[in-house]
Amino acid sequence: MFMPIVVEQTNRGERAYDIYSRLLKDRIIFLGAPIDDVFANLVIAQLLFLEADDPEKDINLYINSPGGHVTAGLGIYDTMQYVKPPINTICLGQAASMGALLLAAGSKGKRFALPHARILIHQPMGGFQGQATEVDIHAREILKIRDQLNEMFAKHTGQPIEKIMQDTERDYFMSGSEAKSYGIIDEVITRPPKGLQEAKTGQGAKESSSRHSGGDGGKER
Repeated sequence: MFMPIVVEQTNRGERAYDIYSRLLKDRIIFLGAPIDDVFANLVIAQLLFLEADDPEKDINLYINSPGGHVTAGLGIYDTMQYVKPPINTICLGQAASMGALLLAAGSKGKRFALPHARILIHQPMGGFQGQATEVDIHAREILKIRDQLNEMFAKHTGQPIEKIMQDTERDYFMSGSEAKSYGIIDEVITRPPKGLQEAKTGQGAKESSSRHSGGDGGKER
């Protein structure tokens, strides 16, 4: 897959960015892949960078993810709670499993979904092979993680822990409006609401264009 490149004209000449770096300039992080350790570290690094850049200005986290590794997702979750800027979470496409938790973990009043987004919650899944004792150790660990995730969902949604436990026993799908009633999001939106930072591609530039390339980062040329 080719990485889209945005080329802007500045006073110092052309400057090229990969699309994700350009969005980052507008404080937008796009969580658009299965969550593994490598991808989680990239998201964490962007959160930390944006906090250092401006600890008061909102961060916009767009989510379209099927979920992924629990520990990797918890790393993103903890960083979201750790950084000072408010975090707007916006679901487009899907926020499943850990993606749903990250959607719910945005700042209260600033959690959104587009009209046809789908949200899925369920208990963590895992598999392990080995000696019976080791299997038992891993089984007890995943049960601890399940209880921890249920408590986190209860905290962010306001639902009783008993309901969370019941609903996550099996795959539980929700539309945007159902996720709002559940407490995972605050509003279903069709346009960026007031206060939500919008990407301003080419802001301050005389001219901007985009093309497909395999380039990396922002660079002047």
